[in-house]
Amino acid sequence: MCGIFACHGHPDVQKFKPTALKLAKQVRHRGPDWSGNVTCNQTILCHERLSIVGVESGAQPLTNADDSIILAVNGEIYNHRMIRKHLKSTYHFKTHSDCEVIIPLYQEHDLNAPQHLDGMFSFVLYDKKQDRTIAARDPIGITTFYQGWSWKEPGAVYFASELKCLYPVCDKIIAFPPGHVYDSKTGETTRYFQPSWWDPKNVPTQPADLKVLRHALEKSVRKRLMAEVPYGVLLSGGLDSSLVAAIAQRETLRLQKAAQDAGTYNENKDADRGEGLVGIDDDGDLSTQTYMPQLNSFSIGLPGSPDNEAALKVAKFLGTRHHVMTFTIEDGLNALSDVIFHLESYDVTTIRASTPMYLLSRKIKAMGIKMVLSGEGSDEAFGGYLYFHNAPDKEAFHEETVRRVKNLHYADCLRANKSTSAWGLEARVPFLDKEFLETAMGFDPKDKMITKDRIEKYIIRKAFDTSDEPGTEPYLPEEILWRQKEQFSDGVGYGWIDGLKDNAELHVTDEMMKNPKAEWGTDIPETKEAYWYRLMFDEHFPPRCASTVQRWTPTWSKQTDPSGRAIAVHDKKYDNAC
Repeated sequence: MCGIFACHGHPDVQKFKPTALKLAKQVRHRGPDWSGNVTCNQTILCHERLSIVGVESGAQPLTNADDSIILAVNGEIYNHRMIRKHLKSTYHFKTHSDCEVIIPLYQEHDLNAPQHLDGMFSFVLYDKKQDRTIAARDPIGITTFYQGWSWKEPGAVYFASELKCLYPVCDKIIAFPPGHVYDSKTGETTRYFQPSWWDPKNVPTQPADLKVLRHALEKSVRKRLMAEVPYGVLLSGGLDSSLVAAIAQRETLRLQKAAQDAGTYNENKDADRGEGLVGIDDDGDLSTQTYMPQLNSFSIGLPGSPDNEAALKVAKFLGTRHHVMTFTIEDGLNALSDVIFHLESYDVTTIRASTPMYLLSRKIKAMGIKMVLSGEGSDEAFGGYLYFHNAPDKEAFHEETVRRVKNLHYADCLRANKSTSAWGLEARVPFLDKEFLETAMGFDPKDKMITKDRIEKYIIRKAFDTSDEPGTEPYLPEEILWRQKEQFSDGVGYGWIDGLKDNAELHVTDEMMKNPKAEWGTDIPETKEAYWYRLMFDEHFPPRCASTVQRWTPTWSKQTDPSGRAIAVHDKKYDNAC
């Protein structure tokens, strides 16, 4: 992940530049490898870089041949090789950066350029000739992105990867909507992402095709192994991360063999057409320049946690080089304020799950790993949360999956992005590939529903069940493939949530609960734990930032605790695991 800050239409941009650089520095943790900025007319673009693709030549902001188009991007464009190859006009690229393709795409397609991108991204592009700025965010909101305005400079508009860059200069801030593009010429923000599943009332009737589903996820993982630096996988031992790890391990072994067979790397390639660069080609095959002796996998939990035990089983089965991190409740409590500062949220579920992820990310980065694959998004697309047991019918089930996917940028995407980028680590999420989602969300929801004969996420489990395919190696051990859902904050050890609740009791009194802050308005915490997090959020951010936060709560349930183990169908055999 990188960090960007930009302002368009500032009345005195030269005077503002020192402030802009200070604000950009607030996200240097996201991009510790290099800093860059460009000022032109009344616009400034600042970039803090984490180099993963185009390491030697991809410093930003990027520009075209005559420097009339300036681009700052946070993200990865997985189809950049194909875009280079199929551009209508000849374009000479200055770098090997995957993100540079956005410039010729803009020249050819204008505001429709984001429609042609396959990846996770947020970007700000300035067109000097038109004195025009456009900004866009990836379809699901995997990368965090915010937009702000100030009454002091009514003609200016601000953009940044994180809230902490904007609140010192903006009095109105929003989370930039995923799948949208902004145009300064009109001041309008429009939706470019038009998937078939967007309307929740349009319930699909196509039966689930398990082979298509399997191939779609394999392709998605393959795309995300595009890298020129060491990478790994987050492996909780749950279904989603284990499937990602299994596919990544198969692909890594294939790449190792291909590298050995090929011998030396051939440099006589036409980079302008995407030849010799990392990434997937027209056939969906991956080329990358990083070959490690073993794929590294990582898990975290309290001593004896369900996740660490399951992760070790998976790692041994797959043959990954596994690293187990244990943390204490005290470790987590000590990090809470920092976690909330980086998350820029006070949502209970997000904070519970982000704290172990934040601690683990620090260890991973210290080992020299810059990118990891993670399993976010599966529960939303397949109705994997245990409360989906209570869905009254397939229409309601589908509507809830659509709502969950659309709101991921407030929850799991935000957690995965900010918990890792706090330490200059990038998380990639194969389940949120737009092509994979088009497949997964296009099946009849009755095939996803939980019954007495079908566990949650049955179709994705069955898609990777090779027991009826003679000669096909299994992807996972059977007990992992059919393991019940554990929310990450539960799986790291149930003592973690209990410890948070106990400490909240020490910080928040009954009297405080009866008299919440007036500036909270109607957004009143329902528990002492939630109240405690809101207090810590307020220590870091002014009240106007709260409008960017959305709480995660289960549907079809009266519980106030969002933990998965609070759902009646949770398997109680895990409750005393730590």
